[in-house]
Amino acid sequence: MLRILLADDDVDSRGTVAEFLRESGHTVTEAGNGSDALEIYRTGQFEMVMSDLRMPRCSGIGLLKELRKLDRKPAPDVVLFTGQGDMESAIEALRLGAYDFVLKPLNVEELAALVGRIAEHQALLSENKQLRRNLQKIARKSAGLDEAGFFSDAMQALARQAVRYHGDRSIPLLIQGETGTGKEVMARLIHFGEEGTEAPFVALNCAAISPGLFESELFGYEGGSFTGSRSQGQRGKLDLAAGGTLLLDEIGELPAELQAKLLRVLESREFFRVGGLTSVRTDIRLIGATNQDLAEKVNQGLFRRDLYFRLKGGVLDIPPLRKRPEDIVSLARQFLERLSKAKAKRFCRLAADTEKHLLAYPWPGNVRELRNAIEWSVFMHDDVELKPRHLPEGLVEPATLPSAELPLTLPSDTFPLDAHIHQVIADALQKHDGNKKKTAEYLQISRRSLYTYLEHIAAIDNSRNFNK
Repeated sequence: MLRILLADDDVDSRGTVAEFLRESGHTVTEAGNGSDALEIYRTGQFEMVMSDLRMPRCSGIGLLKELRKLDRKPAPDVVLFTGQGDMESAIEALRLGAYDFVLKPLNVEELAALVGRIAEHQALLSENKQLRRNLQKIARKSAGLDEAGFFSDAMQALARQAVRYHGDRSIPLLIQGETGTGKEVMARLIHFGEEGTEAPFVALNCAAISPGLFESELFGYEGGSFTGSRSQGQRGKLDLAAGGTLLLDEIGELPAELQAKLLRVLESREFFRVGGLTSVRTDIRLIGATNQDLAEKVNQGLFRRDLYFRLKGGVLDIPPLRKRPEDIVSLARQFLERLSKAKAKRFCRLAADTEKHLLAYPWPGNVRELRNAIEWSVFMHDDVELKPRHLPEGLVEPATLPSAELPLTLPSDTFPLDAHIHQVIADALQKHDGNKKKTAEYLQISRRSLYTYLEHIAAIDNSRNFNK
């Protein structure tokens, strides 16, 4: 049944209509003029508003205009009572968004049929609203937002900042962080916000596409633009992201010749397809993500300075997992619960020793590595409690350091840990003629941990070599 607001300065007429509607099972609130009706509407919830066209202190047309300004969703259906001499006003009301109008004197059967149609319409609106909410929840879940792990103060602060960016798609953004920290998840949080959206989210990995294909992939192309192109042409990522968000992951790998074209898109909000002669307007939010030091690449002449500063309309720096230990156990528990359920296993909690090992491990692969470790453990074993013996080799490390003094003197200002780890491992390998088994035993770590450190060191070296 409907909640109806009835506005009419004719007491007798209003009473008759109100009585009929109440007998039909609807809830009716009465008002003697348009101004009173508007005040009642502001404090209540109504699916239908019925109003006389001619009233003191705000006409039916005036009331309709004010209701539309409030922009409630879903909006109530507005019906106006009118006489034969007010047909032009009634037609104007329809143009302004009124659902229908009813001629005086009122026909009870026609009124009942009209109210029935409005009840069906409101039910459909409510159903569609719930459907959109469900679709948004699905979209957010598939985006991994419910597995982001915003437990620490640092990550919660970043999440709040990301949500604030959601409301303005004109601001280019830059997300920085190591591989596996959740840069795409953060980009999706910016896109979806708190309430979700049906606008498109499109991601493009700049490191996964050859320079020769990148321009057509980003901008699209007209038919017959180059050998092997489709005759009908192809839409690019800028087209596909229209009205939504385009994430350029690993933007530091963007070819130099395309950096200038991307800058033009950001400044003019338009672009040309490959082989096209007409500019295309675009309305997107652009987010760049990188695990590199873009400022250093700018200094080395490998990334345009003007593009770098244009991208820094907003910056989110995601700390690595090792620098937010309060997230490690919480994330591990969450992954364990969901993966155990998905794989029909019994795991329901982490052992205390397991938590210690998880906290002691450096997690060079960050959240992605943590999730993969828990998934492997759940896949390979089954128990009520996840114990250290269930973890992949390399995660179970001594909980404490040897009591002997460190063979180095710590500086008073800063300590570049990665550089020292690099040097220690290099010296240990040289000491044992490259034998990784003996090196791992000497360092009192597992071979898996040694390989993990070597992969981390190689990634750093590759990045430095690329930037030279």
